[in-house]
Amino acid sequence: MNDIPRKLIVPKNVTDALRTVKYPGSDEDVVSMDMVQEIRIAGQRVNFSLVFQKSDDPNIESLVLECEKAIKTFVGEQVEIEDNIAVKYIHNMERPVLPEVKNIVAVASGKGGVGKSTVAVNLAVALAKSGARVGLIDADIFGPSIPKMFGSEDSRPAGVKIDGRDMIVPLEKYGVKFLSIGFFVDSDSAVIWRGPMASNALKQLIMDANWGELDYMLIDLPPGTSDIHLTLVQTLPVTGAVIVTTPQDVALADVVRGASMFRSKSIDVPVLGLVENMAWFTPAELPDNKYYIFGKDGGKMLAEKLGLKLLGQIPIVQSIREGGDKGVPIAANADSVNGMAFADVAKSVMHQVHLRNIERAPTKKVKITRK
Repeated sequence: MNDIPRKLIVPKNVTDALRTVKYPGSDEDVVSMDMVQEIRIAGQRVNFSLVFQKSDDPNIESLVLECEKAIKTFVGEQVEIEDNIAVKYIHNMERPVLPEVKNIVAVASGKGGVGKSTVAVNLAVALAKSGARVGLIDADIFGPSIPKMFGSEDSRPAGVKIDGRDMIVPLEKYGVKFLSIGFFVDSDSAVIWRGPMASNALKQLIMDANWGELDYMLIDLPPGTSDIHLTLVQTLPVTGAVIVTTPQDVALADVVRGASMFRSKSIDVPVLGLVENMAWFTPAELPDNKYYIFGKDGGKMLAEKLGLKLLGQIPIVQSIREGGDKGVPIAANADSVNGMAFADVAKSVMHQVHLRNIERAPTKKVKITRK
């Protein structure tokens, strides 16, 4: 037999080859730009998706051909790659509500007291520091705390008339546009509303505000499950949900119910992952010490059990409480322990949103002209 044994192909062979393909006009390659997805290998047959931001990208055909050439050059001439590259594009869905907002992320928790609003505010600030355009709605109608966390309790949003329609102008701090029902009620009085009233208030914050173009809209939901959650998914095409928990068992039990709610057929919102808040305590004078006062890795283990991504672990430090009370989110200090932790969570959220958008992206048939 003169047959030469064929080399076993693994995904790393494919990604290593494609790292030589630069996007036109850029120093970045298609792998580092996260354009290469869904690699599948069967013997010598290689399939993968090449993901573009827009369907009218003028570089689609040339990049497909460059990718084929790179595979043949660095993996082997025998590789079956022609016509096996599926071209996808991330399109902006037409939204009847918030048409200029690219991604809508719900921040939820199974129970109160886990620091959900703290995570929502600091995640929003961390996303903004990454260069994204960010909005934040305080949908925790019965316990609005975001005005205080931004140091804006005494502020009131202005109004503007657009095309004959009265609109609310969101406040903006640390690069984040935000609104809360707390701006429109007496801070010393309890908000006693039935479900429909609370839902209508949320709809006004969403639809009657001039949000403009945003990359991410975060919505800080009330703890547990309520009419507010149903209103959100019925009003908006939610990209995904982030669930906040602490490591302790009593909080983790509620996370399971919260995740089940979003995954149910009536809601059907992808869960982007879990954030484990208060993961450990680190005193300022002993920055290398960790004290697991609420248990260790409870959120991490639950994420693995539920098949969810652990987006990050946020330690307890005194400065995060001080920042919340003073209206200076800790994520604004990128060099702090928690500032770095929230920056990592923001990166994880952006990546998970990107993956969800790819899953929903249509496949585009491209006619390739080979010479």
